[in-house]
This record gives sequence, structure tokens and C-alpha cells, in this order.
Amino acid sequence: MEVAKHWRETPERYRLEAGKCSKCNTIVFPQRIICPECGNRKFTTQSLSGKGKLVSFTIIRIAPGGFEDLAPYAVGIVELEEGVNILTQITDCNPEDLKTGDPLVAKFRRINEDGKTGMIYYAYKFVPDAGL
Repeated sequence: MEVAKHWRETPERYRLEAGKCSKCNTIVFPQRIICPECGNRKFTTQSLSGKGKLVSFTIIRIAPGGFEDLAPYAVGIVELEEGVNILTQITDCNPEDLKTGDPLVAKFRRINEDGKTGMIYYAYKFVPDAGL
């Protein structure tokens, strides 16, 4: 990923910010230019709670290049309290113990490192919600 693109995506990656349509109140993540429900072009910024439940998942046993040391790991769709679905890695648990409906919470984690620039990328991953 190029550095400029990374910084353009900072609000979504680092602060879990979505767009809320000022006309129909639809929340979209990541933010978009046009509301998919009503076609409106005006949005306000909506902070997402980072709390949700596991809707669907898969376990990656043979990882792509650069992620081999993580296998096996889980990737799933998490439905946040605000109704937004996010595709994300689920970590800090045994992937074999996961089941749909599990409560999860977002945590800020290291994602990858670019060998060319040395830039370390961070974003959210989801972990089981221990209720703390």
C-alpha cells in the first residue's frame, strides 16, 4: 500500500469512523460519496462503538505471503451495534472455539509492515469481548 493512500484511509482505519446520511440516517462504512439508500451526498461523521457480534467467519490455514506466521487465523464479518458489517481478522483466541453470535470488540493492532518504505500499518482487529 502506498503511503498517501494509507493516510487518506486514516479515519476509517484508526478511529472507526463511518458516514451517516444527513437525509435518511443510513450509516455507511467506510464513508462514501453517495448514500446507497437515498442517493444523498451529505454525510456527518459517525463514531462506531467497536462492539458487535460475529455473523460469519472462516479459518485461514494456508496464509498468503507475509502472513504465514499468523496461520491458522480467523477472518469474519462482525455486525456492529450501529448495524454496520465489517470484514476483519479475529484474534486473541483459538479460531476453533469461535461460533457465530460471539460478542466481539475492536482493538487497535499492527497489521503489516511495508518492506520498501519500512512503514508499519495499524488498524483494528476484533477480539472476544470479555466484558471488562
